[in-house]
Amino acid sequence: MQTNFTPQQLADPGTARANEILRSCVHCGFCTATCPTYKVLGDELDSPRGRIYLIKDMLENGKIPDAKTVGHIDRCLSCLSCMTTCPSGVHYMHLVDHAREYIEKTYRRPLGERALRWLLARILPYPGRFRLALMGAKLARPFRRLVPDARLRAMLDMAPRDIPPPSLNDRPQVFAAEGPRRKRVALLIGCAQRALNTDINDATIRLLRRHGCEVVIPRGLGCCGALTHHMGKTDESHAMAAANIRALMAEVAGEGLDAVVINTSGCGTTVKDYGHMFAHDPLAADAARVAALARDITEVMADLGLREPGHAEPLRVGYHAACSLQHGQQIRATPKELLAAAGFTVLEPRDAHICCGSAGTYNLMQPAISAELKRRKVETLEALTPQVISAGNIGCMMQIGSGTGVPVVHTAELLDWATGGPRPRALADTA
Repeated sequence: MQTNFTPQQLADPGTARANEILRSCVHCGFCTATCPTYKVLGDELDSPRGRIYLIKDMLENGKIPDAKTVGHIDRCLSCLSCMTTCPSGVHYMHLVDHAREYIEKTYRRPLGERALRWLLARILPYPGRFRLALMGAKLARPFRRLVPDARLRAMLDMAPRDIPPPSLNDRPQVFAAEGPRRKRVALLIGCAQRALNTDINDATIRLLRRHGCEVVIPRGLGCCGALTHHMGKTDESHAMAAANIRALMAEVAGEGLDAVVINTSGCGTTVKDYGHMFAHDPLAADAARVAALARDITEVMADLGLREPGHAEPLRVGYHAACSLQHGQQIRATPKELLAAAGFTVLEPRDAHICCGSAGTYNLMQPAISAELKRRKVETLEALTPQVISAGNIGCMMQIGSGTGVPVVHTAELLDWATGGPRPRALADTA
């Protein structure tokens, strides 16, 4: 694609990177075949190719974007299926992230929208605030019909039936390895996940310790920055990411780390991109080091190998591949291979590459499209007649779980159970 940025525009690192990405696009349109919003809406401007044209026009001409342009970019899930499909290697993630930052700085949204985005950015990344908000949403749910805004109704729907108390395991501490120490790893404990489902971190810690890992919860860890980063709030997201980088590098400088383990794949995609996010920052070297250490829990377990699996029942597992795992991190076979090695029968649904509609705050900001994608995903998973659904991302788990009666658990919970841990709580009623 031909571009016409001025030398002054290209002096900005973000614009220079956008120019590189735009010039790699050859207009082939392969991306439209795997874009969830294009499949639902059928509008070229709601496809990656269409959005690329809109972003090019907006950035090249230095325009204040109009509501139409913002709407099409807002409707992008950032599922990154287009990046898996693209034969030219167009790095759409960096392009749409820069576009969102540009929109955040130049476009004045309607008051209600500004207020909702401000609220989400002030609540979701903070487990204590989020837990209180969930309790409030649970109390308000009987009055759901009286709420006029579909986005606010989606927020009420998000509250789980049971809101878990904080887990003591999420406090700064060190968990000793069981047996000889094979690795020393830090666990990124997340933010929203700590309010929604504490079983995931607990299972991850048990699983790692059982396989010879010393697990560190560093002091100062918090949100990785992904939630605000994808809203275009760069200053806020970078401040959160920088705090994590400093906390993790303190461990690297101390007793060292073999890996930074992440069990929420949406966070993993962002942390692995810290090197790009901080490329022109004084923290660049440390950010790149943390990004290089970042590993999904399934990558670490594949390296360690499952020890004495077979403790769990050989259930039929419908495996949901989170977009951030299969497209963002290009991890596809590993989770399925681990589940099979653990004794489960692994089933994969039709259109496994298509997003479930969760996508961070997307199910709150775009509830209609999100609900349709959820309906389609649940339909394909239930067609497998699984006894349990497994996923590697809390957002996907909440999204799918709200649309099906089949229990939904994290992959780490099943691996923990199979290697000697407790039966996942979500499966208690199926015993």
